[in-house]
Order: sequence, then C-alpha cells, then structure tokens
Amino acid sequence: MNTYAVINIARIQLGMDEDTIRALYVRVTGANSLRAMSERQRLAVVDELKRQGFKMKKSGKSLPLSTKPYIRLVHALWRSCHRKGVINDGSRSALRTFVRGHSTVDDPDFLTFEEANPIIEALKAMEARA
Repeated sequence: MNTYAVINIARIQLGMDEDTIRALYVRVTGANSLRAMSERQRLAVVDELKRQGFKMKKSGKSLPLSTKPYIRLVHALWRSCHRKGVINDGSRSALRTFVRGHSTVDDPDFLTFEEANPIIEALKAMEARA
C-alpha cells in the first residue's frame, strides 16, 4: 500500500484542509509532515483517518470469471501448480505467456475447447509431477 497516496486520498475524501491534516499528523505521530514520518507512523495516520470515516475502495481490477468451464479449469490448474511450487509466477500475465507458448491464442479466455484441451493436459501433467 502506498501510504502517501492513501493519506492524500483520505484527506480529500474527508474534506480536510492543510492545517487540519497537519494538526492530525502532530497529534498522532508528533511529526508535522509525511516526509518526516516512518512507515509505521504513516500507517497510524491511515488508521486514524479510517477511524474518522475514511473508506478505502477496492481497486476494481479483478476480471470476471469465464462462463466456459474449460477456461475456469485452466485458471484453476494454473493456481494449483503455483500453490504446489511447480511454477514460480502464478500471475495472470504468466498464464498468458504459457498459453501463448502452447497455442496461437494470446489470452486463455479466448481459447476454444480444442485449443484448451492440450493446455489442460499439460497443466495436469505439471501438477502430477509436484
């Protein structure tokens, strides 16, 4: 979490002017600027802003699940391989790279059943080796 950004977003959301936020900094940490604070002190400021009514919003970057069961299986096998330590990077971009290497499609969400089947079998074999 970028505490500088969170504090500034909270300040705007709560409608605090510069003098009010600096008074809060001094009251909570004893320092009058974010730059003079440690990360732990900035987290204490975030906690105080939450106590005063600041609500953190989710990033909204999560993508919806596919309606195709074989695509969900590809994602589930990829996560399972990552949990078992078969692959180092369990991210979506790493899965895209893996799919790109095994088919002509760039994104697993665009696979047909025929294209997904060899990828599913490869992931099952990788998982079995764990």
